[in-house]
Amino acid sequence: MPRVPSDGEDVSSIRVSLARSGGTSRPCVRLPDDDALDGRVESGACDALGVSAGDVIRVAIDREEYHARVAADSNGRLLRGAYDNRRLAREAGEGTNRLVEWLDANGREPGDSVVLDVVVPGELYGLRIPGERTLYDANRGPRSSLADIARDLDG
Repeated sequence: MPRVPSDGEDVSSIRVSLARSGGTSRPCVRLPDDDALDGRVESGACDALGVSAGDVIRVAIDREEYHARVAADSNGRLLRGAYDNRRLAREAGEGTNRLVEWLDANGREPGDSVVLDVVVPGELYGLRIPGERTLYDANRGPRSSLADIARDLDG
C-alpha cells in the first residue's frame, strides 16, 4: 500500500473552516463548493472534491482511518462526524464521533480552520492542523459494485 505525504504532489490540500450546523453545538467541517476551490487549494491540483451529500467517505485523522457521511445544509456540504465504520457513519447517532474528539483535543472551534487533504478523490481524505505534516496510506477502496454489495450486507 503506497504511503503519500500530505505535502506530496499527489495530494491536494485545501484550507477549510469549522462551523456549527443545525441546532448542535458541536463543530463540523465545512467543505467548499467545487466552484469555490480556486484560490483555496494550497498545494496540488484540485478541480473538485468528488463528493456529494449522502456519500460515505474515508477520512484519515492522526494516521487512523474513519468513515464520514457527507451532509448538506443551506450553506453547502459538510462533515459532522467521523466514525469507526461505514454503518456508524451512516447512522451518525451511535458510536464515538472521532472528528469531534480530534477537534476538542486540538482546541479547534467553529471559526477556526483545518486542512483537508484530497488523497484519493471521491474515496479518501485527510484532516490535519495547518502547518502539520502527515503520511497517508493511499489505498483505494473496493470497486463500487463490491462496495454496494458490502453496504447491502452491512444493513
